[in-house]
Amino acid sequence: MNEETDIGPISYLIVEFPGSKMTGEGFPALVDLVDRGLIRILDLTFVTREIDGTVRALELRDVDSDGVLDLTIFEGVSSGLLDDTDLSDAGSVLEPGSSAGILLFENRWAMAFTQAVHRGQGRVVAAGYVPVDALASSLDATEMSAG
Repeated sequence: MNEETDIGPISYLIVEFPGSKMTGEGFPALVDLVDRGLIRILDLTFVTREIDGTVRALELRDVDSDGVLDLTIFEGVSSGLLDDTDLSDAGSVLEPGSSAGILLFENRWAMAFTQAVHRGQGRVVAAGYVPVDALASSLDATEMSAG
């Protein structure tokens, strides 16, 4: 088997925290996904967009400086795949005064499927996500026009 089929599809998420306020509620769910073998975290980093528009990377230990969040379990999670350009691009979609977590992960749950596709001479040529808000808006519009 070649290296391309030995891993699942790679995805990313950028999660914005308006006003840079993070509760940490998502972290136990993220750990659970890893523990169950559904995903493998390749990179987890944080950026902030200052009021003046400047984007800068945050160290994980800086994110929880108030002592409320304990993110040490994620410290050092870095494949090196994300570079400064990626962080700047991610920061550019944030509202000024907000921060974001950037998560790059392997979809381990899909590995058996993609391996089977490759064995059948197929290949994944595109993938994507539909944001939940966009889907909800579309479903609402559909329901209104049907009703």
